[in-house]
Amino acid sequence: MSSPASPALKPVAATCLDLPAGSPGGSVELFLDLYTGDQPLIRSRAFMLAPPGPRPRTPAGLDLLNAPGKCLEGPAFNRYVANLRQALTTAINPTQIDVLHLHHLAFGATPALMRALPVHPRIALVHGTDLLFAEAHRDQLQVLRATARAADAIVVPTGAMADHLIKLAPQTDRRKITHIPWGIPDHLLTHPPTRPAHTARSHLRLLYAGRLTAEKGFAALIRSVAPIQGVELSIAAPSTQFRALAPQLQRAGVGARYIGWLRRPQLWKAFTEHDALVMPSTTLEAMGLVALEAQACGLPVLYQPVPGLNEALASSGLATDFTRPATLARAVDRLRTEPALLPALRQAGYTNASRYPLSKTTEELAHLGRQLT
Repeated sequence: MSSPASPALKPVAATCLDLPAGSPGGSVELFLDLYTGDQPLIRSRAFMLAPPGPRPRTPAGLDLLNAPGKCLEGPAFNRYVANLRQALTTAINPTQIDVLHLHHLAFGATPALMRALPVHPRIALVHGTDLLFAEAHRDQLQVLRATARAADAIVVPTGAMADHLIKLAPQTDRRKITHIPWGIPDHLLTHPPTRPAHTARSHLRLLYAGRLTAEKGFAALIRSVAPIQGVELSIAAPSTQFRALAPQLQRAGVGARYIGWLRRPQLWKAFTEHDALVMPSTTLEAMGLVALEAQACGLPVLYQPVPGLNEALASSGLATDFTRPATLARAVDRLRTEPALLPALRQAGYTNASRYPLSKTTEELAHLGRQLT
């Protein structure tokens, strides 16, 4: 292990997300925000998986690992972890690392990184998908519990994540849990994209942005939006997921506009061209970074108050029930007929988003790392 980090320096982290480079999701964007770029916020050796086919262009500071066999359960999962451990052992010089950042308490990268660097301090960072997959897959639950035991510190972005973790791993030492909210890029708060001048419209422009997996609640959104008149729904999502759900949209008679799976600056611009972001998540959200980015861009958020989201947004967004068409219709009608509501939500949303600059997340993670090294 390297010598302890100087208090004036941020510790060097080794971290790995066992997803192919280019995968969608808020945890991926947070990972890239923290560890990559010409001047990364956190000094690190950061890794993701090499996807099949030609090597993609990657941001500075991100290395790709060839570790075949990614899966979730059984002997094949153990072989995958061994492959990933070998790739990490080959790639990393342990003397250049101060601390491990274990993104996701489940999946393969966490046990592989701990086995590749067994004596370094360990900070485990809880996301939403690790909790959801631990509930659904026995082997992932075992990984999650083992990680919670082995970690020197466990970082949760919201209290809801801590509660859910304790439910799944009740032997977890609560004294190891630290609350550090995720953050959004500082420059988005200081220089948000300009919103076009308001013009009178007959339709309310709603935007859905994110993966179209079951826990995101898109099916409920379709059912509840279908009978509402005067609404235009735009969808920014991975193209393969949208194509899979297009027949469902057609059967429901929802004429949604697909605007692509947008790069961050394009998504931020799309935020300025809509009246509200819809977040119909059904179970939990670690924090809902896309909602905070929307708020930073002046876009109000209409959301299902699931754990994580209700903590991060509270009254700065408009909570509703996407599983009840009549309830959603009343919320949409309020947005359309109460002249002061949208401007008030824009202001409250920006004020809320301003509480979560990424620089604050970075400093708190660095401080935690210095305490452990």
